[in-house]
Amino acid sequence: MSGKTTDVAPPRRNLLPILERIKQAYLLWHTYHSELPKIHRYSLGARIDALFVETIEATSAAAFLSREEKLPLVRLATRKVDTLKLLLMILWESKSLDTKKYVALSEVMDEVGKMLGGWNGQLMKNSTPPERGEK
Repeated sequence: MSGKTTDVAPPRRNLLPILERIKQAYLLWHTYHSELPKIHRYSLGARIDALFVETIEATSAAAFLSREEKLPLVRLATRKVDTLKLLLMILWESKSLDTKKYVALSEVMDEVGKMLGGWNGQLMKNSTPPERGEK
């Protein structure tokens, strides 16, 4: 054996479109996180990073559950995305994230929010209504 390694691409897995977009957003965030000023990198930046991971966890878990079990996790992911948007806005307003980077992240996060909203709407629309007389 020659000891040389060849660069081989890892196997490509097909992700749900929502997971693909969240992954893209996280990879974009990951490039920005290390460039944040120290004052925000280890506080607000770390919390944003954790929220991204929690959003990925909730969304990927929902993908494999029954319809009835999906709804709470889709709503949890939606709340986390809304929180992410707000914290990113705070970073931008505090001049810790420049406008170009903020816009790039915001566009992807808005799309993720719309996708989660659509998923939530579909789950609500297809859920069984309560029996007459039940609350």
